[in-house]
Amino acid sequence: MNRILSILTLFSLLWADDNKVLIIDVEKSLMATCCWSGTAYDHGNKEMEIEIAGMVNAGKTKSEILDYFTDKYGERVLSIPVAEGFNYFAWLAPLFIAGLGFTIILLYMRTSKDDLAQKNYPTDDTIAYSDQIERELKELD
Repeated sequence: MNRILSILTLFSLLWADDNKVLIIDVEKSLMATCCWSGTAYDHGNKEMEIEIAGMVNAGKTKSEILDYFTDKYGERVLSIPVAEGFNYFAWLAPLFIAGLGFTIILLYMRTSKDDLAQKNYPTDDTIAYSDQIERELKELD
């Protein structure tokens, strides 16, 4: 009898530990609905924590809980946007910007200083009306 009781206690501790891990995972996947400034795990939204813990203890899976909150608050409650439709932009924009920045840096590094030194800058002889400009500047002094 003692063996059965100790085995049941061990299983209940393991099951409770799994529930805690699932609760934390769900809380990290949802934004706090009180102010939308962080995840429910980081913010400490007690209402959501109690609701999530109740759902997990009732045997609901992570996807069922996330679907419930998505139906209730909309897709903005998810801390990570779903990769479909316009949300692809949230996933691809950082990659595009990083690639563009890397390309600009490479092009800048490839232009040598010799190319810049060989540019022909206009001299006084090639500037139209340079004599008139010089006279007017002297008059201003």
